[in-house]
Amino acid sequence: MPVPVNSFKQALANGEMQFGCWIALADAYSAEMMGQAGFDWLVVDGEHGPNDLRSILSQLQVLAATQAHAVVRVPVGETYMLKQVLDAGAQTVLVPMVESADQARQLVRDVTYPPHGDRGVGYALTRASRFSTIADYGTTADAQICLLVQVENRRGLAALDEILAVEGVHGVFIGPADLAADMGHMGNADHPEVQTAIMDALARIKAAGKAPGILSTRDEMTNDAIAAGAQFVAVGADVLLLGQAARALAQKWQTTKG
Repeated sequence: MPVPVNSFKQALANGEMQFGCWIALADAYSAEMMGQAGFDWLVVDGEHGPNDLRSILSQLQVLAATQAHAVVRVPVGETYMLKQVLDAGAQTVLVPMVESADQARQLVRDVTYPPHGDRGVGYALTRASRFSTIADYGTTADAQICLLVQVENRRGLAALDEILAVEGVHGVFIGPADLAADMGHMGNADHPEVQTAIMDALARIKAAGKAPGILSTRDEMTNDAIAAGAQFVAVGADVLLLGQAARALAQKWQTTKG
């Protein structure tokens, strides 16, 4: 029996738009709720969310029962971290701060089994193989792994064409906040210089035959990104949604005090 088809990877390959959301509360209960909300994909954030391997695992378990595809963002592109989240059952990983083709090539090796890669062969013990019940896991897993890399500073943009030429990278995600900071516009991803760089990068990614991705919580930017070619688009984050709703509700009733 082969591994389950990665529906998110298949959708990207078919050119289908995929709308997603960040989940950074590091909690399985809230992750399950987000999974029922109707998004195509959700990012379990191990970079800026207070997640560890066990909390990532618990969120993968609850999201498996929903229609939302789980994308795990590791804190950094370390071989052992990728090995652990893949063994925990992630089929799609997002790696931050990719700045060179050499780095991208190593990431491809990290998520690929020998003889073409470096991923450790211990799937008999893992959730990924459904604890040895997927007999063909070792020979079929590679085809269903989706590697997304983040380009989010000037070094990454300078190397973008070389990164796009790396076989095995399936999508490139532009990180607006880090890019804005690196360009000297901390907290202002809407700056015209930053927006020009973002839209140009998305168009180049699309032209290279890779899937372009972006996070945008502002409708105007989201629409501009889609027009530039963005295909997997995160349109919010659980922390922001909860915080904004809670503050609005509190303010609404606090203002009624005499």
